[in-house]
Amino acid sequence: MEDFGERAVDFFSKGYNCSQSTAAAFAKDIGLDEKEVLRSMAGFGGGVGGQREMCGAVTGMIYVLGHIYGEYDPHDIGSKTELYKSVRELTGEFKKEFGTTNCRELLLKASVIPKPDPSQRNAEYYKKRPCAHFVHKAAELASLKLCEDKENELAWKMHS
Repeated sequence: MEDFGERAVDFFSKGYNCSQSTAAAFAKDIGLDEKEVLRSMAGFGGGVGGQREMCGAVTGMIYVLGHIYGEYDPHDIGSKTELYKSVRELTGEFKKEFGTTNCRELLLKASVIPKPDPSQRNAEYYKKRPCAHFVHKAAELASLKLCEDKENELAWKMHS
């Protein structure tokens, strides 16, 4: 199986935000246009538009889950419940690893002062930022979820 965590880190190291990096790591495998995913997720960076709220890696992970498991009738409460349960499960795993899903708190733990506007990407930025760990973990969690359940694995293959 592909290493989606490494793919996500590769996108991040090219300058994409955390949300773009996590979601785009799956684009080709789930039948989506990579450029469209990057465009769709652009505003979720910086904890949703620089607000430093929900970590972009987590929003990218949720996007992937929604794409795979979100194709159901809007009145299908069972399927919706399962999707929400999966989102809570994976965000819980992320929290277990890092203590929070809040961008501001994640950065402060790494002694990075959160700012609302994007920072210039350079060697110093990548040296200070813990975000590569977050995109790696979020992509890893999504890929494990996609492969753990046979029915969901079939759904994933149908989107490939």
